[in-house]
Amino acid sequence: MQTWSLVSICVLLGVVVRWGVSLNSYSGAGKPPMFGDYEAQRHWQEVTYNLPVQEWYFNTTDNDLNYWGLDYPPLTAYHSWICAYIAKMINPEWMELHKSRGYESPAHKLFMRATVLVADLLIYIPAVVLYCLYLTDGSSKKKVSTLFCFLLYPGLILIDYGHFQYNGVSLGFALWGVLALGLGWDVSGSMAFSLALNYKQMELYHALPFFFYLLGKCVKLGLMGRGLFLLARIAVTVLVTFALCWLPFLSDPRPDLAGGQEDLSRGSWSV
Repeated sequence: MQTWSLVSICVLLGVVVRWGVSLNSYSGAGKPPMFGDYEAQRHWQEVTYNLPVQEWYFNTTDNDLNYWGLDYPPLTAYHSWICAYIAKMINPEWMELHKSRGYESPAHKLFMRATVLVADLLIYIPAVVLYCLYLTDGSSKKKVSTLFCFLLYPGLILIDYGHFQYNGVSLGFALWGVLALGLGWDVSGSMAFSLALNYKQMELYHALPFFFYLLGKCVKLGLMGRGLFLLARIAVTVLVTFALCWLPFLSDPRPDLAGGQEDLSRGSWSV
């Protein structure tokens, strides 16, 4: 009981620090014409709400890729789409196509900051808590100390709540993958890391450890027996997860778009 009380205090402190940082300004505030990454995230909500899914990554008259073209994988786009629907119910002006460019207001800032915090509470923070309690060695106090360091890591807080990003989502999915592998749930871990890759391509930095850990486990179990069966299950899980993430785009991947331009955002995805 004492351990969970300390965990609750750490989580509460982590939330308070995050929200305290979010009360300050953000990247690009009041600086036209691009307005920084805050505007990029808002603009992606505008695009995903107002345009059909086949146009999200293509240059059209309604989607100028030179103005913060969507350049992250599909789960980021779906996340933007969900946030956009909530934003539309609060204030339609926040999502108005073209007219909402560079929109800035205290209410909208509060909403955007809240979306980052909610994402952390749903994905990143639970993964950190479970990882520290079940996969780290040492006494309960040492585990809580590790949790404290995780939740108050300044780099992630400043980037997500100061600069403005959603890195906690991709890192949270990756950590869920690590947690699953540590508990022996290899298929679930593969699915979680596939979701991380489909949220931000920078998770490719963590791909090799996942790949070689799982491959090594399959080899150790025997590629002519249980290991082959595990390898097949992992492969199917990864393929199905990727397919489900990309399915809306595969139905009509190269539509006849307005203006006849079909270039992907910035030529390639940036990290």
